[in-house]
Amino acid sequence: MTQHILILGAGFSGMWSALSAARLLDKHNRSDISVSVLAPQAELRVRPRFYEPEVHTMKAPLDELFAAVGVNFIKGAAQTIDSTNKRITYSDGQGMQHQVSYDRLILATGSSVARPALPGVNQFAFDVDQIEQAAQLETHIKALAQQPESAARNTVVVAGGGFTGIETATEMPARLRAALGNDVQTRVIIVDRGQRIGAALGDNISPIIAQATAELGVEWQLGASVSGIDADGVTLSDGQRIDAKTVVWTVGVRASTLTEQITGERDNHGRLHVDANLKVIGQTDIFATGDVAYAATDDHGNYALMTCQHAIALGRSAGNNTAASLLDVAPIAYRQEKYVTCLDLGQWGAVYTEGWDRQVMLVKEEGKQLKTQINTQWIYPPAADRAIALAAADPLIPVVA
Repeated sequence: MTQHILILGAGFSGMWSALSAARLLDKHNRSDISVSVLAPQAELRVRPRFYEPEVHTMKAPLDELFAAVGVNFIKGAAQTIDSTNKRITYSDGQGMQHQVSYDRLILATGSSVARPALPGVNQFAFDVDQIEQAAQLETHIKALAQQPESAARNTVVVAGGGFTGIETATEMPARLRAALGNDVQTRVIIVDRGQRIGAALGDNISPIIAQATAELGVEWQLGASVSGIDADGVTLSDGQRIDAKTVVWTVGVRASTLTEQITGERDNHGRLHVDANLKVIGQTDIFATGDVAYAATDDHGNYALMTCQHAIALGRSAGNNTAASLLDVAPIAYRQEKYVTCLDLGQWGAVYTEGWDRQVMLVKEEGKQLKTQINTQWIYPPAADRAIALAAADPLIPVVA
């Protein structure tokens, strides 16, 4: 009787889980175990690029790739997880309910930006979390020129000075010039609770962020947070008012709510605690990967972040180890010793760092060249060629060397 590995999600961790599971099954010449991916679209949405313009192009089809390696695709959105009966209920594109059973489940449903219960956040704030929301922001920016000239029209407020907030804000001066013209006086303001620029990214990188944002004309409101948003701007926690027709929310992220249907310990982002093989602790048939997994990267107290860099390796490990559990072969413990960052800083360039203390290695144009390679080549799916795709899914291949 055929056994079934079911993967929920077709993001970085879901795609690589599917390829890695297929790789191990192929290696052992097993055709009695099937692999399926359940997701709303058979495409990889390149989320790390959603702060860029032309966001509708930031996706890659997966149909041919899955077909090449023998992975089934089920179009739908998972609704409920019945871990007792090993069954998923999902809705298809027409809203009809269906069920699919599994022998092993890989939860790879990602995360989403966390919007707090603040006045106007849901009504008036944009975000770059999902492709649809990023597209709404892009449409809005392109339409600004149709509004009457005002300081509010020409101002963008970015709530949050973390990685996403900085990349979004430093891209904005060029995006506003493209929409409004080079002669219009524009403002881009990052509102951040930190007491110094780029504090969330550490001491080594902070001065570079300060330099880049200053040269780009991006302002910072430090030691403050947004307490309310309306159609014409934001109110800050200190009572200050900033008139702005464009507000982008980048503060906070939560793991998929599907994690709440699985019994297990979670971290403060909602991620499920997993063992070294990425099996959910306390479960026998459920693995978690990507942004839904709280996974140790090494023996030094570091844990995977909710990033593409970690999702790729987590996916390769989850797929391999899930298949290994059905094949009764030894798993390969997830390890990701090397951590790097490459922060895009708009037309100023980028900064590339290595290590958890973010030692600066490349800046400005050299950093930008690397960032462009990462964003346009390295993080995209492999070719839809069986041998190439399966070879790329080896869990022992480091994401960064």
